[in-house]
Amino acid sequence: MSEVSERRIVFVVGAVQFVNILDFMMVMPMGPDFARALGIPNSQLGYVGGAYTAAASVAGLVGASFLDRFDRKRALGFALLGLSLGTALGGLARGLPSLMAARIFAGAFGGPATALAMSIVADVIPPARRGKAMGAVMGAFSAASVLGVPAGLELARRGGFRLPFFSVAVLGLLVWAFAMSSLPPLRAHLSLAARAGGRGGEGAGTLELLARPTILASYAMTALAMMAGFVLIPNMSAHLQVNLGYPRARLGLLYLAGGVVSFFAMRLAGRLVDRFGSYRVAVAAASIVAVVTWVGFGLPRPPVPIVLVFMGFMLSNSLRNVAYNTLTSKVPKPAERARFMSLQSAVQHAASAIGAFLSARMLHELPDGRFDGMRTVALTSISLALLVPVAMRIVERRVAAEAEGDAARARAFGVD
Repeated sequence: MSEVSERRIVFVVGAVQFVNILDFMMVMPMGPDFARALGIPNSQLGYVGGAYTAAASVAGLVGASFLDRFDRKRALGFALLGLSLGTALGGLARGLPSLMAARIFAGAFGGPATALAMSIVADVIPPARRGKAMGAVMGAFSAASVLGVPAGLELARRGGFRLPFFSVAVLGLLVWAFAMSSLPPLRAHLSLAARAGGRGGEGAGTLELLARPTILASYAMTALAMMAGFVLIPNMSAHLQVNLGYPRARLGLLYLAGGVVSFFAMRLAGRLVDRFGSYRVAVAAASIVAVVTWVGFGLPRPPVPIVLVFMGFMLSNSLRNVAYNTLTSKVPKPAERARFMSLQSAVQHAASAIGAFLSARMLHELPDGRFDGMRTVALTSISLALLVPVAMRIVERRVAAEAEGDAARARAFGVD
């Protein structure tokens, strides 16, 4: 496949991920808006976010059993249509149960959409250029932070909380039409599975995947990375405003600055991974995130402006996420890639929920409204973050050893 075609596919997949991530990211900032409109207690807003995450995790487990049976293009289109419908249903909600049901529906398709998007990139882009491609696709997170979330909040301010749901649903349909008209059929993994003697072209089964040490190590690495982030992320905004007195009116600018840094960091990270490997980039990222987390959240008050702390946090997490996603893309065989990525999506969402639950157990509210325990949360996040490069080193070595073994077997049988 030509580099022009590769770039087109990466752009299309990035557009799908933009819709997918925006659908997830915009909901919680709008929490007070739909809480007032639907009579939902603020204390129960966590159920709305949890509904999506839980559904995405379950969908990842279920999708692992069948996603590799289909043309990637058709499967991605189906997932995007379901996500758009689920998002639209959020705009029709009349209370907490119906809103949770809509988010469960959206999560059930959003999780597989992510797995399929990453599988397509790994299928199409050779390993030598994959880090750059992964960085470009993951730039959808930054674009959603910089453009999507502020736009969604403004739409909610002007037209009510329903308008952003409907707008993202329409955007999803437009991206679906664009993807279906731009992507070629993506069936190479089916042919590879058939030639390899897979079961009906499906590749390894779920239990067979989970029995392989390299795959288990990869999932452990993913869980550590997600827990390291989500033990802290759900409490960042409240800590900045309540404990450190950061003004609510400037919170949007903080996320804008962080999103801009993340946007460029992901592109830089992709090039660094292609040149130096995932492990070295992950070591640098872990070092930065440890310092930033301690300065910003471990100390009673950071000695530097909060905007620098936030930008450093976004920078380090962008470097780490591109490094580990690029490495995980090399773990499965092509015919089992969507199944692997679907299970990885389940691990990601489950680990995120565990991290958030752990942080809730560590924190408690003080009489003056502030909350205590952030130092413990910061130390936990740092400890987990420092374990990620260790896990990446193990996975990177196992992947290299398996690649050498596959090459040796190919030479023995005279296969190029």
